[in-house]
Amino acid sequence: MRSVDRLKFIKPLEPVLVLEAPVSDDWLHEIKYDGFRTQIILDWAGARALTRTGIDWSKRYWPIVAAAEKLKAKSFILDGEVIAPDPDGRPNFHEMHSRMAWNAELLAFVAFDILHRDGQDLRSLPAVERKAILWDLVKPAEGIVQYSQHVEGGGAEFYAAVEKMGLEGMVSKRRNSPYRSGPSDIWVKTKCWEVGDFELLGLKREPGKQTVGLMARDGKYAGPATIALTKAMRERLMQRVRKGKPPEGVPKAVTGPEVEWLKPSVKARVRYLRGENKLRHASLQRVLDD
Repeated sequence: MRSVDRLKFIKPLEPVLVLEAPVSDDWLHEIKYDGFRTQIILDWAGARALTRTGIDWSKRYWPIVAAAEKLKAKSFILDGEVIAPDPDGRPNFHEMHSRMAWNAELLAFVAFDILHRDGQDLRSLPAVERKAILWDLVKPAEGIVQYSQHVEGGGAEFYAAVEKMGLEGMVSKRRNSPYRSGPSDIWVKTKCWEVGDFELLGLKREPGKQTVGLMARDGKYAGPATIALTKAMRERLMQRVRKGKPPEGVPKAVTGPEVEWLKPSVKARVRYLRGENKLRHASLQRVLDD
């Protein structure tokens, strides 16, 4: 039995969401990979893969674990994202579950930080120095363990490129920042916008607050979207107000006497953040013809 303890899981740093990318040269910018946040730990007993909450998913990610054990180090802790890459390298989140179940060899681990290597805790080093150490470790890997490339400065241009490629967004990291567990604005994420059509279930109007539309997609509640109501839009929607209970599936937290429910089939175009389970920072662009 070994007397040396195994390396322990470190709670990951969580980037704060912002609506515009930082533009100063003090930041590194990376693609935001659409997958599952994962920590790979290698120590004397081998490698293991842990979820963002520390659950061991080594069996699901066995090819990644096997590849990590071939990297030239005695021990390390890597922070990154497990993705299901398409042939062009783009992450395809919709393929994640089937590959985890049937084709784990078609997954990849994109490493974007290193917290520990060969007995040294690296978290106090500047981010740009940790990236250099990470590159030195990961560069010999072939395909299944990848390095997250970055650019320094030029946040607005990087965001424009990410949006043009149809990716989820970007993560920006202060060049000289240490690694701190938990939410921190030394890392920020900027998501790209999407525009799509939704069903408008009802209007929530409260004094002193912006009017909110309660939206659904494919019959399922999707979240709120703010509305700047014009007089014509308001008159048109008031003709569709109905009495009665809210539609099924709408959370109680968003229902109440201040909500006016609409008759079915009111469609609306909504701008919202890409890659979210529910509408976030959404705004209703216009009501569509019935």
